[in-house]
Amino acid sequence: MIESFLRHIATEQGVSPHTVAAYGRDLRQWRDYATDGGKYELRPETATPSDLRQWIASLSRTGVSQSSIRRKLQSLRAFFRYMMRRHGLKSNPAELVVSPKIPKRLPVYVRREETAAIIDSEVDPDDVIAIRDRLIIDMLYSTGIRCSELVDLKDRNVDTTKGELKVHGKRNKDRIVPFGPELGNMIQQYRSLRDTMTPPTCDAFFTRPSGEALYRRMVYRIVHEMMEGTVHAERKSPHVLRHSFATDMLNAGADLTAVQQLLGHQSLTATQIYTHISYRDLKQNYQLAHPRAQKKEDNHGS
Repeated sequence: MIESFLRHIATEQGVSPHTVAAYGRDLRQWRDYATDGGKYELRPETATPSDLRQWIASLSRTGVSQSSIRRKLQSLRAFFRYMMRRHGLKSNPAELVVSPKIPKRLPVYVRREETAAIIDSEVDPDDVIAIRDRLIIDMLYSTGIRCSELVDLKDRNVDTTKGELKVHGKRNKDRIVPFGPELGNMIQQYRSLRDTMTPPTCDAFFTRPSGEALYRRMVYRIVHEMMEGTVHAERKSPHVLRHSFATDMLNAGADLTAVQQLLGHQSLTATQIYTHISYRDLKQNYQLAHPRAQKKEDNHGS
């Protein structure tokens, strides 16, 4: 049943492979708990909200984070909805289990001068790996695309003439993301070097010396190593550069709806969190710069 559900969301709903894999891990973990490690047959129709709460409590006792528990409950809700539609289940027990509340955290982002220090630093123009890795940083920051979108980017969908990327995003939706001439020049430089290497074995834009495409973990490692020593943010990842793109766009006066479209957010709510960062910077700049905003030492009686 679990495997048929995973096939359903992958083929009929167009859920990303990353999400399908996460749902699979969550549901198999619940199955192992519900069947006592496979001693009994899994019977979703007998599951109750109390059963699911007991599982959640056991996860919490072993130190599973609140955000992970929320995702596991989302996986269960989706699975039981599928069971109701396809297998006649009468109700969804996971809907009656309250998800733990998680305090909202502002996204981590990189200061503009730190990003510039990486992108503007010297790099060997004949070193294809160095050029590729620099381009990865530049593209993530200049376009705001996700790590998965960068890995999946096709060579034919990078158009330096128009200054556009065609990005395949979440929920199988494509969008067009513009870029400037500086990034376009680096793309052409990378392409000319890449094409002198081993012929690619795929249609990916970013490849390894073997001709194979990059993979997510490799991009994370490249980004972390490139940011190490220069960036002082608490996290150093592709997603931090996406946050930095959105923050700098809004701080420079970009329209919120335009940033939403560039990021590929389905809801404007997901984009609005960056306005809090922008306001925080605005308030800090005001307090530092405006003479009436600064606290004065009390010199009376001195």
